[in-house]
Amino acid sequence: MANSYDPKTYLGMAIDPIHVGTGGMGLGRVDNAIVRDPVTRVPKIPGSSLAGVFRTYAAMAKGKFPDCAGLGQTRRDGSSGHCGKADCHICTTFGFARGNAGGFAGLAAFSDAHVLLFPAATREGPVWLTCPMAMRAVGQELNGVTDDAVYRNGGPSQPLNLGWLLLPVRPLNGAESVTRALEERQVPEHIRDHAAALPDKLFSHVVNSNLEVRTSVAIDPETGAAEEGALFTYEALPRATVLVWDVTCKNPTHFKAGGEQVAAVKSPDDVHKVVATAHPYFEHLGIGGMGTRGMGRLRVLTETAPQAASATGTAKEAS
Repeated sequence: MANSYDPKTYLGMAIDPIHVGTGGMGLGRVDNAIVRDPVTRVPKIPGSSLAGVFRTYAAMAKGKFPDCAGLGQTRRDGSSGHCGKADCHICTTFGFARGNAGGFAGLAAFSDAHVLLFPAATREGPVWLTCPMAMRAVGQELNGVTDDAVYRNGGPSQPLNLGWLLLPVRPLNGAESVTRALEERQVPEHIRDHAAALPDKLFSHVVNSNLEVRTSVAIDPETGAAEEGALFTYEALPRATVLVWDVTCKNPTHFKAGGEQVAAVKSPDDVHKVVATAHPYFEHLGIGGMGTRGMGRLRVLTETAPQAASATGTAKEAS
């Protein structure tokens, strides 16, 4: 019997700083803060943000943009949104809305994207930090990472500075297994060779102390100078941050869309292939806000399908 669902873990590396904001402005260190986990306080990208952008880019790749992208509500000119057809790759994979007439939840479910490896400046150059809780997302247990120290495999043994924090250096148990797991997931060599671990209790403090913070100001079009009172700051995950998230795809044979048996995809693997058509678009169009200020591009390191969409929008149809 075919599996009812198929979960896969994806990794992505920020090519630019990434800003997924909380919405609006607030009081604090910066005006526009990014989304954080409510418990660990580590920045993340919500699954809802991932799902929406994946849908838009997959619709571009499949030639279904803009109708089957977005919210799918009827437009002011009377044109329809989501087609809601059982043979539509986008509507069956990501779901569709039909107002009071109901809809379809979709076959692909996205988790939040969490920080797996975070770059921090040191006197030795950049070091990519992780913690036991983060590494469990890729099936690795970091044993013995409990004290206030930097755990690494090789390198100088003198204390290491992580921004404002100076910590002793200790050997990391099982470092070879961690390196191998990152290599299998296509994490670049220069990141693997400069990876280190912190205990969970320190990880969030170091991450939040080393986020990128930028300042922008609106320009008065008449004078060409900075507009008075229009200065604002915003924070972002720095470039080269490695994120991890899960995509769980359901078996299409168990579901009907619009009252008909799903026909666009035949298996959970086919659903993953539709999701994967969006990967090249993340590298060029990005995710989150401040895209016109040099932010947002994300390179997916772990591919689901061997054939994904090209940057020009050409795609292999899921078989």
